[in-house]
Parts: sequence; structure tokens; C-alpha cells
Amino acid sequence: MAAPAMPRIQQLDTQVINRIAAGEVIERPASVVKELLENCVDALSTRIDLEIVNGGMDLIRVVDDGEGIHPEDMLLAVTTHATSKIRSDSDLDHVTTLGFRGEALASIASVSRLRIRTRPHENEVGRELESQGGQIVVNRDCGCPPGTVMEVHNLFFNTPARRRFLKKASTEFSHIIDQFSRVALANPRMHLTLRHNDKLVYELPAAADPVDRIRRFFGNEVADHLIQLSSEAELPDGRRIQLYGHVGEPSLSRATRRDQFLFLNGRWIQDRSLQHALEEAYRGLLMVGRHPVSFLFLDMPPALVDVNVHPTKSEVRFQDGQLLYRQLLKTLRDRFLALEFRAGLSLPEQTSPDSNPLHNTPVAASELRFDKPDSAARLPRQMNFPPPRTEFTTPPRVATTPLTGRTILNHPEVVAALAVPPSQARGSTQTSTPRHVTATAVDTVSLATTDSTESNDSLLAESTVSNSPEIITDEFRAFQIYDCYLVVASDAGLEIIDQHALHERIMYEHLRTKILAGVVESQRLLIPETIECTAVQAAAVLENSQLMTQMGFDIQEFGGTTLLLHAFPVLIPRGSIVRIVLDFAEKLVQKDGRLSRRDLLDHMLHTMSCRAAIKSGQRLALEEMRELLRQRHLVQDSHHCPHGRPTALTLSRHTLDQQFGRLG
Repeated sequence: MAAPAMPRIQQLDTQVINRIAAGEVIERPASVVKELLENCVDALSTRIDLEIVNGGMDLIRVVDDGEGIHPEDMLLAVTTHATSKIRSDSDLDHVTTLGFRGEALASIASVSRLRIRTRPHENEVGRELESQGGQIVVNRDCGCPPGTVMEVHNLFFNTPARRRFLKKASTEFSHIIDQFSRVALANPRMHLTLRHNDKLVYELPAAADPVDRIRRFFGNEVADHLIQLSSEAELPDGRRIQLYGHVGEPSLSRATRRDQFLFLNGRWIQDRSLQHALEEAYRGLLMVGRHPVSFLFLDMPPALVDVNVHPTKSEVRFQDGQLLYRQLLKTLRDRFLALEFRAGLSLPEQTSPDSNPLHNTPVAASELRFDKPDSAARLPRQMNFPPPRTEFTTPPRVATTPLTGRTILNHPEVVAALAVPPSQARGSTQTSTPRHVTATAVDTVSLATTDSTESNDSLLAESTVSNSPEIITDEFRAFQIYDCYLVVASDAGLEIIDQHALHERIMYEHLRTKILAGVVESQRLLIPETIECTAVQAAAVLENSQLMTQMGFDIQEFGGTTLLLHAFPVLIPRGSIVRIVLDFAEKLVQKDGRLSRRDLLDHMLHTMSCRAAIKSGQRLALEEMRELLRQRHLVQDSHHCPHGRPTALTLSRHTLDQQFGRLG
């Protein structure tokens, strides 16, 4: 059998070349949006209208009022490596535009049905061009307003394999929002609009203050807690490097670097060295695993940076990266030292002590917020703390008669869901049998935080529990230290319990039981609550609305980037609901659809139980400690919180006797 002929080298067809180039440049609809928006910026547009249908898979329409394309250049516009932005090799060392390779439109045309209508301002007649899979089918005069209209229909229609790899429409649209937001943040003086499936998502008028543009994308939570900075470095040859923008206060942190924006000469870039400088400046101000928010702009001579090192131009190579690293680090540190951060408490408004039956209960610890002392509008609120708790002069005792009141741990459904046979209860041994009592009404002190009292009124009703296992003896030998840990003496020794971790485990197992059984009770709101988030977060939550419903939430689209909360699980404090939804949305965006439904459900359980549990720093009454300790014997695993941390540490009686020399 004759050997096959050796393949010969040959020049590829132009169409094949464009398809290969499209594979590098056009990854998904968002890639098309990026290239078209950058062309609009380079054309000196003052207004850009972006319309998307079905996540960009069916239609991407970009309309601008820029310079337009000369009629004689229409065919060259969709030809590979044809551009008006550079002329020679030396121009690559002084690139001042966002695009310069001249391959974007040719790549887009080769994998879509492309339509271009354009008219320069000085011309009276426009020009229209249509292409199908790279083949020109229409090239004629037309009537159109000044500027350019780009329409990309049926992306990847001739490459079915590429189209099958695209995600859901909502996921693809979230990537488009990322590209849109980067262009909008880099050009605050430009008017931009974004529509998806005929719905207006963003209407961004030109803004003189970049913070106004930040506020439209990230809300007041971010815009009101930004630190402005600027610096300038002079080079030996007299040229200057300018650094300016805003960074978030230390209280404004994220689990990912998603909200870190760096723009070089108007181009969004990523640079590991400058990211490291940013993180280093916040060292000691943020918890481990948290990342700062930043909107930084770097203006420098184009000759000092090479932007032609990445297919999408998102990474660059600096001539002197260490100089920029030192400038950014010094600018941030000097600014932070001048601000003199101090922590302030943000507490809910307090009612009159006489009208509040729980006025003797200490206020729960709130989250810390960093205030800037030079801003009168952000001075810490005057706080009226309740009178101090009466000190006990003798060891506290609890009466054996049942108490009445309200506590989430004694809700009949909680007890029923967590109940285990007494013989299987932890602590049930042959030598020490738990004592059982019959209660006509359960112990009732709220273990929820202060802001959850009103929202749980309908749930925390008095109930009757019979034959509930009672572990605590008549002598209630337990007390609280540091408003964080419970110290309990037992026959086994001395046990130190993390109150938050234990309560979190109790809430986790109850929520898990209810959700798996499909019987999560929801509290409907008389007036729905709005949740402000980014467009990407809103799309992610709405895409997983079925899972949210299973968890007891009723969330609907309200318009733009606002969600409307109609109902929430009754076991969750209302003050934590918005934070729980935003945490879930951030997780969805972070994983970009790579989490399974089971993983998403488990994450929500962890988040809800953590937010609903009592907090470290919250002082508990004796009855609350007693109830918390009683409920720990009703869960399957009271040794660890849902995150894997231990709930208790034990110092055995033998160890104590040994340390005090009582073993003879």
C-alpha cells in the first residue's frame, strides 16, 4: 500500500483566515460589543446606544453619532488588517486609540450577518453594507443620520459548534454589561444607553463627576464610601505620569477582585503588579480573603507601554512597571494616613425605653463602618445605650418552672424538625441520663439580633412542648465571657462554647430540613422592599429565581437594576434579608454559572443560617443561654458549625485535676 502523500504548505483562503482570527477575538457576544463600543469611542462619539436581543445571540445593534466611515472605505472596513488608526510600524509605539489592528469587523463579519449604515457629518448621503458570513451581499447608498449603525445578527450562525458553547442569554448579557460598564466608567462625559429585549437597562447621561457614573452602576453603598486620590510623577525627560480616581473605604470590601477597575489612557486593563500594589496598600485594613473596591485611571505617554501583547488588548507591558507600582502604593498609603480612619457604629433608631418591653436587653453588636473625620455628614451617630445589666452578687440560678415568652429555638416546628429520640441525644450515657420535664410553655427569650424582633413576631409564638429533653441541672452552671463564649461546667469537665457557631448549626439543620421537605414558610411584605444591585447581579438572581423560591424568597424584577422583594423566609431576621440576597448574587456572579444547583443550595443555607444566628458580641440573658444549650442536643452534629469550625472546646475533669495536683 502506497504511503500517503506528504501534505504541502499552502496559503490559506481569506475566509479561513478571518474565521481563525474570529476564534481569537470573538469569543462570545460580549467580545463583539467590546470591539464595536471601542470603535465608537475612537470615532469621537458623544452618544452611544446599545441594543441587545437574547443575550446578543440574535441581535447586537450599536448606534453612535461619531465621525462615520467614508463611503469609499466601506469595503475596506470589513477587510482584514485594514484600519485608519495607524500607518506605519512606528505608529505601534504611539498608539492613542483603543483599536488599531483592523481585524475586528472582518472577524465579526465572518461569523455573523453584519449590516453597516454610516454617514460622515459632511456628507448628505449615507452608505449601507450587508455581509453574510463574510460575503458582501449589499453595498449601496442609503439615507441615515450622521454617525454609524452596526447590526450583528445571528452570531455564529455558520459555526454551530461555537454557538452551542454559549451560555444562557442572561449569562451572556451579564458579560455584555461588564463590557458596557467599562466603557461607561472610562468615558463619563459620554451619553450611553443599554437595552435588552426592548427593556431599558441603563440610561447614562453625560456626567461631569465620575462618581455620578459610579453611583449609577454600583449604588449609593459604593459611591458614598469612596476616597478620592491623585498623584503625578515626573520622568527624567520631563514627561509626566498621572494617577487619579477613587478607592473604597476599608469597610467597602468584596470577596473577589471583580469591582477593581484600572484604566490606562482610557483603556480597561488588568495588571497583576498594580493589583498587588493595591492589595498591599490595604494590608492590615481588610480581613483576609477580602479585596478593595477601586476605580483608578492612569494617564501616561503611549511610548512607555506596549498594548499589542494580548489578543483582546486587556493586558499590557509597561516599560518601567516598578515605577508605577511604587507610585500607586505611595499614593494610597499617604492618602490613608491623612484620613485617620476610625470605626463607628451604625445602629437602628431606638424607641423610648418605657415603650419597649425589651429595653433592658443590650443592643446587638452592629457591623463596623469606617468614617472619615473630615466629613461632617458622616460623623458617628449619637448612641443612647440602655442602662447596664444588674450585676449578680451570687451565682445565678434558674427556676425549674417554665418561662413564657418568645424564642426562635422553641418554635414548635423547630423542635419537631430537630427532635431526636432521647436515647440518641448527645450526652445520653449509661451513667448519666438526661432528666426529662414536661413544659406547658417553652422558654422564651429572643436569640435573634435587635433588628429582627419585629419581623419574627408572627413566627415566635408561645407553644407547648412535651417531653423535651432537658440537659441542664437545677444548678445552672453556665456563664458568658467576652459576650462571645459560654462556659459550662459538667461531669465531663469545663466546656467553652462559641455561641454564634452553635446557633448557626442549629439554624442550618432546621433550614435544611424544611427546604428539603419543601415546606419553608414565607412572610409576605405588605409593602415590597427594593434591592439595589448591579445589572449583572440582578440578571444572576432572576436566572435562579426558582431556587430562590425554594428557599422561601419571592423576588421579581422591578426595572433597571432594581429587584423587588415580596416575601422572605420567616426564620430569617428581616434586617439581614437584603444582605443575604446580595451575598447570593455575588456568589452567582463569581462562579459564572459553574456551580451546581446542590452547591448553590448549600451556599444559601450557609449564608442564611449565619445571618440569622446570634452574633459574637451579643450579650445573652441566662434564659437565652439555657435555651441555646438545650437545643444543641437536638441537632445531628452540634460539634461543628456549617463552615466546619468547632462549636465547643472541652477541658476534661482529669486534666483539671492533673494541673492542680489532685491525682495523688
